[in-house]
Amino acid sequence: MPRFALIRSVALTLTLAFAGSSVVAEVELSVYGGYQTSPHSEVSVFGDAVAPDSEFTAGWEGRPFTAPPYYGLRATWWPSETLGFGLDMNHAKVYADDETLAETGYEHFEFSDGLNIITVNAYRSWEDGFGAFTPYVGGGLGVSFPHVELTDGGSETTGYQLTGPAVAWIAGASLPINDRWSVFGEYKGTYSINSADLDGGGTLETNIITNAVNVGVSFNF
Repeated sequence: MPRFALIRSVALTLTLAFAGSSVVAEVELSVYGGYQTSPHSEVSVFGDAVAPDSEFTAGWEGRPFTAPPYYGLRATWWPSETLGFGLDMNHAKVYADDETLAETGYEHFEFSDGLNIITVNAYRSWEDGFGAFTPYVGGGLGVSFPHVELTDGGSETTGYQLTGPAVAWIAGASLPINDRWSVFGEYKGTYSINSADLDGGGTLETNIITNAVNVGVSFNF
């Protein structure tokens, strides 16, 4: 699925999921960006037709401001002032560093057109006692839908795959601009379990953590 088709599909899902709410509640649509990194992770390759079975530690670079940039889309339904539920699509990224490429002999190894963590989240916010700011925490469960890119000299894997389950956790605060618009800042982490099929046969498995400091804007209706 092309990247922009994926974005349109997720945006439509986020909108339709909450547009039909008939109770007296608030729906919030958000977009965010920020600085995202990822610690090293263990990688296992099994049954590759070109490279032998191997296990190694990948050093990851986030490169959040390199095109395509790191970003996220979020829709949240607030049935009360303190409890919310929503969908979140996080276009996180990881690139294998030069040391990893030199160690493995891979020409290209990254999830750069999105690690793409899609989760269903729950949120708890606190309206009183913090001045104009509204702190919140959240967490959710979902899936990892990355664009897998690996080239090992004789085989090239590139494309979107549904690779496994994922979790997300969030803590931040929002600041209203007016009745409709607000800005927010937050920390967001994700953990995904990824098992990807390799072209020519074989699988690649790795569990990836991301850490990000986000800033964003929300529209409420």
